[in-house]
Amino acid sequence: MKILVAVKRVIDYNVKIRVKADQSGVETANVKFSMNPFDEIAVEEAVRLKEAGKAAEIVVVSMGPTAAQETIRTALAMGADRGILVASDDELQPLAVAKLLKVLVDKEQPGLVILGKQAIDDDSNQTGQMLAALCGWPQGTFASKVAIGDGAIEVTREVDGGLETVKLTLPAVVTTDLRLNEPRYASLPNIMKAKKKPIDTVAPADLGVDTLPRLVTLKVEEPSKRSAGVKVADIATLVDKLKNEAKVI
Repeated sequence: MKILVAVKRVIDYNVKIRVKADQSGVETANVKFSMNPFDEIAVEEAVRLKEAGKAAEIVVVSMGPTAAQETIRTALAMGADRGILVASDDELQPLAVAKLLKVLVDKEQPGLVILGKQAIDDDSNQTGQMLAALCGWPQGTFASKVAIGDGAIEVTREVDGGLETVKLTLPAVVTTDLRLNEPRYASLPNIMKAKKKPIDTVAPADLGVDTLPRLVTLKVEEPSKRSAGVKVADIATLVDKLKNEAKVI
């Protein structure tokens, strides 16, 4: 079985985000980028499935500028076999990404597609669901455990009420949650080997997909600063503040 994993290049989660002066977006100049943490989990799960003999090949796909090749190389160093970069300097929104992935799924014919449940830059949590709909495949979102059987996969999902286990017929789409696994660090020998692994580069036009944004960002601004908390002497004072200052009762 072939597994296709989608990864995204995002601003590193340790970086303090700064809004541009014109409020058109966040500052990306001279900022460290890395693989989306949820996508790291997706790559790790694909590698574990391959190591368990459940998969024969792992193909990693990323979309964005040429620098996104670094993100693909990271996945290759973790254990993926080859990469595909859909090169674009334009903004790629979830629907466009899902359409591009659909074309690549038709071409590669994977038995399983694994994605992070969301990217930490836009927090959309839409691409996996849209891809499943476009492909007409079953989907298991927010996966905290997966187990592949004969022509099917069992996905334990994290839902509001606890855990839910669903059985999906392959091929299927799975999106990963934080508790699925702990991604490995790429060793130096594997990093060196990853430099020799192939990465194909295509453009959205080559795949016949219109990536024109459907949504327009009007303004980006920092959240308002919260006032400091205060200690109250007794319950009567607390009730008074909740009623007259916070106005929540």
